Formats: sequence, structure tokens, C-alpha cells
Amino acid sequence: MRHGPIPGARGRVRPLTLLGDPVLHEPCREVTDFGPQLAALVEDLFATMYAARGVGLAANQIGEPLRVFVFDCPDDEDVRHLGHVVNPRLVEADGVVVRGPEGCLSLPGLEAGTERHDHAVVEGRTVTGEPVTVHGTGFFARCLQHEFDHLEGGLYADRLTGWRRRRLMRQVQRAPWHR
Repeated sequence: MRHGPIPGARGRVRPLTLLGDPVLHEPCREVTDFGPQLAALVEDLFATMYAARGVGLAANQIGEPLRVFVFDCPDDEDVRHLGHVVNPRLVEADGVVVRGPEGCLSLPGLEAGTERHDHAVVEGRTVTGEPVTVHGTGFFARCLQHEFDHLEGGLYADRLTGWRRRRLMRQVQRAPWHR
């Protein structure tokens, strides 16, 4: 049985910001107001993430350059992790470095083998300003690192080198959404 409201049920689906938009390449601003506008933004992030069938979404991916992300992501044992983090800090990214397929709602339909640590810890605040610490392993650790990168102005494509990067950039050029 579910307890509490369904995340995103009161939110509105917003257009996704796609690769090439400057907001994706600039560090996001710290959140200072933990009021109703932030709560509405988190609801919109969930609604947009679910509509796009994603497992995580950062605020700049809907054009809001604020340090907020949401997630509904399984780990490697298929345990579901659902939540949000405001003003996150990546305090640990360690363990084994694993190259795995990684995609992004800002590069729809594309993915590339990207190296990430298999353990990550993010600290930040909830939408009401309470401290929160999120531990992730496996695929969920990848998700936490990916969303944190967005808030720093980075994309998984920025982590690629050599033929993996060249191949992804060729795919971007052919993508129907590319400007």
C-alpha cells in the first residue's frame, strides 16, 4: 500500500531542454527559498520525468538553472529509490569504475558506454529544507552521479573520449531533435 501523495501528480509536464541549450552547460544556482515555488518545481520535475519515462531529472533539463534533481531509479538488485535532493553535494563517488550504457532525456534516444563509480553518496536538503543523505550503488549510483553532473553544467557526453565521443556526436547530428 502506498502512503502519501504520488510524486508529480500535482505537477505539470514541461518541455525538456535539449543538448545545445546553454542552460545545460552552466553551473546551477543554489536554492535559497524553500517555499511553495520550490515544491511546485519538484512536482513538475517528477511529472516531466515520468512523462518522458526517465529515472532522474535535473532542474536545468526543464530550463530552471537551480540545484535540484529528482529520481525514481532502481539499483542493481532492483530496489526502487524514489526522492529528490535540493542543493546536492556529491560527497563520495568510489568503489569500482564501471563502463555502462548511459542515456539522458536531454539527448533523447541516444546512449553511450560511460564510466562511473559503482557507489555514490549525495548530501543535500529536502524540499522543506531538512537535511538528507542518499546512498547509491550500481545503476542508482550512476543515476546520482549523472544528475549531479547536470547541476554542475555537465552531460554524460562530456565524459566521453575517443571513438565513443565521436560516435555519439555523429548520432546527435542525425537526431531528429538536433537544431
